[in-house]
Amino acid sequence: MAAANHYELLEVPSEASSQELRQAFRSLSKRYHPDTTDLPEAEAREAFRLLQQAYLTLSDPERRRSYDATLQAPLPPRPLRTAPKPVPVRRALSGGEWFALLLLAVAVAFSLVLGVGLAWSRGAEFLKPPSWLEAGGQTDGSSPLLVDVGSAVASDPAVQPPAAGS
Repeated sequence: MAAANHYELLEVPSEASSQELRQAFRSLSKRYHPDTTDLPEAEAREAFRLLQQAYLTLSDPERRRSYDATLQAPLPPRPLRTAPKPVPVRRALSGGEWFALLLLAVAVAFSLVLGVGLAWSRGAEFLKPPSWLEAGGQTDGSSPLLVDVGSAVASDPAVQPPAAGS
């Protein structure tokens, strides 16, 4: 009983006259009326209701014209739903974000103070020249970047490879 349109439901062509529509409705109503059919009652009621709706639409000339117009005009294709692209928004930081930044700054400051305090308590020198600067033995201020790295490595016993056989 499921039909694509009212004409197929009434089993008539789209050029059918009002007399042909009436005859088709009468013959089908006998077939689908809940009192005269062998179909289950719920199915018969639904089929008869659809049949009545189709006949009422097609029997009125004005309704039929508007219905025919909807059949002839193809429906526009529905656009595919895609996720909207996020719009970049420059916004103020929330209270929670400010709090997180404050905690991060406090943690960095505390780490710095702790590191410097521990180094000071152990007696480490803060303003000590780097070891690579003193490696060549040049502390007189003459071109500290031109140090002979080969001699520095060779003279340092901690860097020497172990002797063979030991």
